[in-house]
Amino acid sequence: MSGTRPRKHFTLADANRTLPLVRRIVADLVTLHPQWRELVARYELVAAGARPDWGESTEQVALRSRIEDVAGRINDYLGELEQIGCVFKGFDEGLVDFYGRLDGRDIFWCWKQGEERIEHWHDLDTGYAGRQPVPEVVRQ
Repeated sequence: MSGTRPRKHFTLADANRTLPLVRRIVADLVTLHPQWRELVARYELVAAGARPDWGESTEQVALRSRIEDVAGRINDYLGELEQIGCVFKGFDEGLVDFYGRLDGRDIFWCWKQGEERIEHWHDLDTGYAGRQPVPEVVRQ
């Protein structure tokens, strides 16, 4: 797969060191996403009552502009997380995974908004449902 950036693997300590920045970005994402959904819903309501043969109304144009603005900001924040090297997994819970290694295999260090530090991990293919506590020996 040429052209893709190599995965950045984090130690648990390195991943935890990124949390002040990651926490701020995720807070912005989970604040903006409901605003985006609300704007899209309002646009759809206005569009449903519009006359297609008249083109977009000024209200539709204004809403579309706001939708594009919020979507652009969301994409910028997602890009920031990608630059850090982590993977954003969900707007509702504010989930972020960091590639790592545990017992010689690739895993995700798993953090959720509201958690003080990363204290869970899961296999790459199990997702949040497979979260397990980080072994005590690794935390030290």
